[in-house]
Amino acid sequence: MPSFAEELAALVTQAFLLGVKSEAKRQAGKAGRELVKEIPKAIKAEGKRQKKIRRKASAYNKAYAREYKKLKKKHPRTSFHVLAKKAHAATKKVMN
Repeated sequence: MPSFAEELAALVTQAFLLGVKSEAKRQAGKAGRELVKEIPKAIKAEGKRQKKIRRKASAYNKAYAREYKKLKKKHPRTSFHVLAKKAHAATKKVMN
C-alpha cells in the first residue's frame, strides 16, 4: 500500500499535468487567433494586389450585345431567356 507521501506526490503530479495541458490548450488557441489576425496584415504589407486581367470581347460577343440591345428596346417586358435565345439566333444570321 502506498504511503501518504506517495499518494500526495501522485495527486500533485496529476494536478500539475492537468494544469499544464489546460494552459497549453489556452496558449495554442490564443496563438492561433493571433496568427489569423496577422495573416491579412502580412498580405497587405507584401504590396498591392495584382489587377485582374480583363479579356478582350470577341466579335461574336459584340454582335450579340448589339442584337440583344435592339431586341430589349423593342420588347422591354420579355424575359432574358427568350431575348437571349432570339439575340443568339439574330447574331448567327448577322455573322454569316
